Amino acid sequence: MKTVFIIIGLIVLIIVIFAVYRIVKVKRQNKKLNAERFDRIKELYEKLESGQELTHNDVLPFAKNLLTRQTTFELLADHDKTNLFPKEYNNLVAGAESNLANWLEFPTELDACPDEIEHIKRVTFDFDGQNNFVHYEVFKCRVNEPHWAAKDGWFLGIVGPYFDDSKPYDFPHATFCRISSTLDKVTPDEEAKWVHENISMRR
Repeated sequence: MKTVFIIIGLIVLIIVIFAVYRIVKVKRQNKKLNAERFDRIKELYEKLESGQELTHNDVLPFAKNLLTRQTTFELLADHDKTNLFPKEYNNLVAGAESNLANWLEFPTELDACPDEIEHIKRVTFDFDGQNNFVHYEVFKCRVNEPHWAAKDGWFLGIVGPYFDDSKPYDFPHATFCRISSTLDKVTPDEEAKWVHENISMRR
């Protein structure tokens, strides 16, 4: 009997050690990622903070980049300069695309920005049966070798919920992607419904 308790104790100890290791590792990875994200927009940030004159051409490279687009808009908004943000990226799909790319980059998710990302469609639900609609933007994404997810091909990413009066860079609280949800296994509508029911409605 004593041996059984020792074995159980060792198993519990191993689980605890692994959990602590995982938490510490993820925190370090997130800290590193946040530093990298700041470096990407540091030049723009410093110009805004120092009051330098900016043009559309100064902002365009940051708006084009999936990983800096959302932060660029937020920076400009903080300085009342959203008029400099390129119109071609000031729409809901462009905002959702950037949000998804940044979400996927987290170490606990894909740990990378997709090599390809394409908007497929918008999926809409009447969430309370009274003609109050929520919308989800659905994207397909893929990564190249040697990333571990390359073998799965195109997978689906869902961003939302958005409402009829949502602005392009409003924060969507249910951005989600099940890497295993590939286009050959699930339809865009099915995946959006899963996110709506299991992520959005449970918040």
